[in-house]
Amino acid sequence: MSNEKSVLRCQGLYKAFTDVGKRLEVLSGVDFCVEKGKTVAIVGVSGSGKSTLLHLLGGLDDPSKGRVFWGDQDIKALSERKKCAFRNHHLGFVYQFHHLLPEFTAIENVMMPLLLGKASLKMAKEKARDYLIKVGLKDRLLHKVAELSGGERQRAAIARAIVCEPKCVLADEPTGNLDHHSAQAVWDVMLDLQKESGTSFVIVTHDLNLASRMQRQYHLEDGVLKETLG
Repeated sequence: MSNEKSVLRCQGLYKAFTDVGKRLEVLSGVDFCVEKGKTVAIVGVSGSGKSTLLHLLGGLDDPSKGRVFWGDQDIKALSERKKCAFRNHHLGFVYQFHHLLPEFTAIENVMMPLLLGKASLKMAKEKARDYLIKVGLKDRLLHKVAELSGGERQRAAIARAIVCEPKCVLADEPTGNLDHHSAQAVWDVMLDLQKESGTSFVIVTHDLNLASRMQRQYHLEDGVLKETLG
């Protein structure tokens, strides 16, 4: 795969943990590439290492061996400060639990990545408002987290993840806490945003039906990642 076409890739990725003197190998030589503008699903049973892989791709943890590249940038070569700045500008994150800050409104939560990136207050407010409208929360801008439903919280979290217009969004079971109807609505929002923005999405999920809506699907088992051909 040409580097020009990839926004995120890893080579020979290994990750092992030691627990009570026992070594547990979670990832065994994973090679993976996310192309610009593509949607990718990673499925596997609980404990198979899906979240671990996502954390490594996002620079939130270090591999035992192997390399992760954001575009052409080997993240091993970045200082922690530069890694944080790069992550804020080029990557978005959505988790099973929304991680919105309860003391702030929906619009204030979505403004935060922009303000951390030194955007003006006016610009941050305008962009946060635009993205909350895109995810269907036009009438919830000034609501605090406790006043939002589960689906609305995840929509706000998606708006926050994509408001900086990153090259790639990493989503870890983003609908895992939602009922079927709410989950479908949240997935529809994500896919609509992806088509509009051209941002790549890497989504970890247990839901095979939802995974089938992604352009590429991978299965992680016994530390090995394999593409599933449709």
